[in-house]
Amino acid sequence: MPDLEWQKSSFSGGPESNCLYLATAPDGTIRLRESDTPETIMTAAPEGLAALLHALKAGTGGNSRL
Repeated sequence: MPDLEWQKSSFSGGPESNCLYLATAPDGTIRLRESDTPETIMTAAPEGLAALLHALKAGTGGNSRL
């Protein structure tokens, strides 16, 4: 896989705190990683990530069962 261009989330803290980084992969998926464990990368479809963020903003993100 080619190198990804990681962008720091605007909601991340200062330079010494844990930060969330995002990148778009060539296949169109979104990759996420944290600064404290950069080798662990989560992959999400843009639609799924958008739905999760909307649910969290609405306060319903923790109310469903898997």
